[in-house]
Amino acid sequence: MRRLRRTGIAGAVPALGLALMLVSQPVQAQMSDGYEFLKAVKDRDGTVVVNALAEPGNTLVNTRDISNGQGALHIVTARRDTQWIKFLTARGANPNLADKDGVTPLVIASNIGFVDGAEALLDAGARVDVTNSAGETPLIAAVHRRDMAMLRLLLDKGANPDRADNSGRTARDYAQLSGGSLALVEIEKADAARASAGQSARIYGPTR
Repeated sequence: MRRLRRTGIAGAVPALGLALMLVSQPVQAQMSDGYEFLKAVKDRDGTVVVNALAEPGNTLVNTRDISNGQGALHIVTARRDTQWIKFLTARGANPNLADKDGVTPLVIASNIGFVDGAEALLDAGARVDVTNSAGETPLIAAVHRRDMAMLRLLLDKGANPDRADNSGRTARDYAQLSGGSLALVEIEKADAARASAGQSARIYGPTR
């Protein structure tokens, strides 16, 4: 009996190893496909990207780099590539995909002053009041950077000037602290526009 049991266990080990190999192969293949897809995006290799996304049922458009959690939209936004943003979002790329630090493509666009990219992301469904790890909204970033073009765009898309960051300050607060800057003027214009449309001038809580 003891010999039979040993034989059974010995026979089971190779079988278990084979089973694990069979399970891991699709995972490895998927990781490899994701790596190649993101590499093609970085290299601006449109042919490889188009062919990869043409395969039915694949989710490569939202695959993430295992090291930092960034997806294709993070890559093309950081390099200020509006054409690729539109191309990827038209094929299902999620504009609200966050990396390991919670940063979305719109946060990147606001931090680098990429207005055209921000508009393309917002048109594709990006949340306008998304925050980074400090609770900073794109609108707050625009106020800090004194980026009037970005600020006007975000306000036009419904950004909330009264949403606070982790310190408890809002975009309106930062605009006031800067000594009655142009940013405050733009925020007050947005307040007036909302009031004329029958909305509350001050918005409390997230808008999208």
